[in-house]
Amino acid sequence: MTDARCVQGRQVTAVDLAHIRALITDHPAWSRRHLSEVLCADWDWRTSAGRLKDMATRALLLKLEAQGLLELPPRRRVASNRMARREPAARAWDRAPIAGPLATLGPLTLAEMSGDRAARAEFGAALAAFHYLGYRGPVGENLQYTVRDAQGRLVACLLFGAAAWACRPRDTFIGWAREQRAARLAWVTNNTRFLILPWVRVPHLASWIQGRVLRRLAADWQHKYGHPIVLVETFVERDRFAGTSYRAANWQAVGSTTGRSRQDRYTTLRVPVKDVYVYPLRADFRETLAA
Repeated sequence: MTDARCVQGRQVTAVDLAHIRALITDHPAWSRRHLSEVLCADWDWRTSAGRLKDMATRALLLKLEAQGLLELPPRRRVASNRMARREPAARAWDRAPIAGPLATLGPLTLAEMSGDRAARAEFGAALAAFHYLGYRGPVGENLQYTVRDAQGRLVACLLFGAAAWACRPRDTFIGWAREQRAARLAWVTNNTRFLILPWVRVPHLASWIQGRVLRRLAADWQHKYGHPIVLVETFVERDRFAGTSYRAANWQAVGSTTGRSRQDRYTTLRVPVKDVYVYPLRADFRETLAA
């Protein structure tokens, strides 16, 4: 690697790579976790709130290994039942209908939940119980939003996480080459979950929520992770949904998936076709992502 590349939102140079390799060679007894903690402290890599970005460093190391640029220490153990990701605990829900015109619903509150353990638990339980894809917890960089009514009742949940590694309609829309995508993928996020609770029947609520969250998404991401995002993507399963709320919130349809899974080695495994929508957060998103 002769030039710096952006990995997990950080520029990694040849000098950085040599330093990581030296740490691995000089300390063969270190675990992956300890390696990431030391490297994060060496770099003094912090969020805008001052916290060391240990998990981001660990994700960066995994991505470098996946690219064949280094070999990490062996995993110490597989996840035990205690350590494995679990389905959020079930809970009782107040299913009293929330209905009527949006204007009469009362003030709605949109909040980002990453730092609130109790709210995250409710968020996860709602997605696990009512989203058709289920939910077992976030992976990697993410933002978790809830919408509540004037009485504090949960109305909706939105999760933004890692962008798809490769998506031809999106990549064509951006004008990405493979190298540019590898360098700037962390500056794209995916709206991986959007749930309005099933007892909520409020016309135009979905597009209203999308509009409010998209106005603050870039600033919230910068605050939490210390790097920008300039484009949002989402995948809408064509046989289930029409994408009406995304179009109403000015997302752009740029194509569809092929109906094949990335695990499909023999071109026989079919998965649902999904329409691909994108939402630029900056006018110069193409120039930024192709830099």
